[in-house]
Amino acid sequence: MTDLAVRELPLFPLPEVVLFPQEVLPLHIFESRYRIMLQTALESDSRFGVVRWDPNTKKMADVGCCAEIIKHHTSDDGRSNIITLGQQRFRILEIIREAPFLSAMVSWMEDEKVDDQAQLNELSESVMTALNDVVSLTGKLMNSDATLPEDLPDLPRELSFWIAAHLGGPVSEEQQQLLEMSNTVNRLRREYDMLDETRRQLAARTALKETLSNVDNSNS
Repeated sequence: MTDLAVRELPLFPLPEVVLFPQEVLPLHIFESRYRIMLQTALESDSRFGVVRWDPNTKKMADVGCCAEIIKHHTSDDGRSNIITLGQQRFRILEIIREAPFLSAMVSWMEDEKVDDQAQLNELSESVMTALNDVVSLTGKLMNSDATLPEDLPDLPRELSFWIAAHLGGPVSEEQQQLLEMSNTVNRLRREYDMLDETRRQLAARTALKETLSNVDNSNS
């Protein structure tokens, strides 16, 4: 990634899609303007910006995530399948071109420096405990062996991005808010609240399921 604080970046607005750092995003490129964008990116540094487009408000978010093309294949009809990897977040400063594709001047975003590392590590451990509980309770409800991936990030900032990227359900608005946060502690606190609420709901459903199962067994 370039060290320049500000640069021009091609933009790819996607409906209800929020890309996070180190997350893989496969894309199928078929529109002519994005074919041009793809070719332009491949001829430079293989990077473009993924930005959430809200189809309801018809607006594009101000903050997105840079995607690096790590694999690509173009068929004879000009369509391309690409695999991208989320890199650094950015904030749109100014749209400088709208044709043949969107391009903007952007500034890179970083999380603020954390002064109390012990507090951050403690919070990260609490989030991990809540996450494990949610996965375990989900497995019990679904009668499955749900597990977390072995390569789950252990650094607090990277963990917060991973959790944000893997929230369940149609949560792109919530994900966008998490992407825009510039404080790791605040992001983890928000994720802990969400996981804790989910954990409480799953625990209640699990208890009800076990109660009903015991009743059925006693009547059989």
